[in-house]
Amino acid sequence: MTASPPASPPAARWRHLAVGLTGLVAACAAQNGMPFLTLALREEGLSLPQAGLLVAAPTAGLVCALLLWGVLADRYGERLVLSAGLAVAAVALTGAALADAAVPTGLWLLLAGAGSASVHAASGRLVLGWFPPEQRGLAMGVRQAGQPLGVGLAALTLPRLAADGPGGAFAFLAAGCAVTAVLVGLLVRDPARPPRTAGAPRPASPYRGPVLWRVHAASTLLVVPQFAVAGLAFDWLVRGAGWSAAGAGTLLAVAQAGGVAARLGAGSWSDRVGSRLGPLRQVAGAVAVVVGVLAVVAALTPGLLGPGVAAAAVTLAAVATVSPNGVAFTSVAEQAGSAWAGRALGAHNTAQNLAAALTVPLAALLADGGPGYPAAFALGAVAAAAAVAVVPARTAEPAPPPVAVGVP
Repeated sequence: MTASPPASPPAARWRHLAVGLTGLVAACAAQNGMPFLTLALREEGLSLPQAGLLVAAPTAGLVCALLLWGVLADRYGERLVLSAGLAVAAVALTGAALADAAVPTGLWLLLAGAGSASVHAASGRLVLGWFPPEQRGLAMGVRQAGQPLGVGLAALTLPRLAADGPGGAFAFLAAGCAVTAVLVGLLVRDPARPPRTAGAPRPASPYRGPVLWRVHAASTLLVVPQFAVAGLAFDWLVRGAGWSAAGAGTLLAVAQAGGVAARLGAGSWSDRVGSRLGPLRQVAGAVAVVVGVLAVVAALTPGLLGPGVAAAAVTLAAVATVSPNGVAFTSVAEQAGSAWAGRALGAHNTAQNLAAALTVPLAALLADGGPGYPAAFALGAVAAAAAVAVVPARTAEPAPPPVAVGVP
């Protein structure tokens, strides 16, 4: 890796990371917390595939908006994009809380996903701009911990708030996005960008080589096991393994703490070894094994295996499947450089969330109207195994370009 550029004051770096993390927690609770409302939605008269469409609606909104937010972040800066997007998400989730039918609820959730997509396109740029290369893996791991933290928060709160219908859960998510939009406006400052010499050509596209394309592809494949587990684990624990809704939500919330540790560990590991791609390949292999074990456990539950084994298998899978994200995001940001980071992160998230939007309904169909939960989890294991082959070799990884680090 290249030497660190001049460092900004640590307090400013960590302040921006904390605000970016808070925004990601609020956004991911809204985007990825919908599986914890499946029981409430089914009590409203929806089938599991129909509920799966509503669960996937915020992710579909992400797909529609990520690239646009990335372009805006590259052009106008992170602060404006983050605050505007979170405000849109807050308004949309308020609309979902007030809606009284499935179709308008789905449309409001689609808009909520589109607004909250700004967090994925812009907060990663804060890490790229405020942290030197030798700290970015850990910093991006902290930032990416927002996803399991958001899911954990949703697992603890949404099933309880939805006891009388999903409206209360949507209102809670709206409040979280509104508060973080205000925090961004008050505390975030756009990092400095490398000065351009007059007459100098624009930075070349990082997509002229294969590395960035392959990182996108591998990460997209790794989304399949992540969302097959995230989308179905709660429903399977309750309906297939005998857990109560509150108990399953608590278990999955605790599992997210392990996911946070896994992301931090993977990011720190990539800093120590000076590579993002080597750790990414090894983590992908671990995901394939762990999710494959979960598929076997699901096939043997409840006949031969009890709820304790089911809980252990789900917990390991929930931890493993979220662990690669931070390393992959760091690789994308470094390969793209400051001039392209917003667009590259937007493209990365677009591909990932398109896969997520397709995975949840497909997995629900396999579980409810097809071979069952084991087949849905096996689909994730096969996708992770394919990702191992797609990750570029470490020898193809150039050193990250030097990036100017922000000043307060």
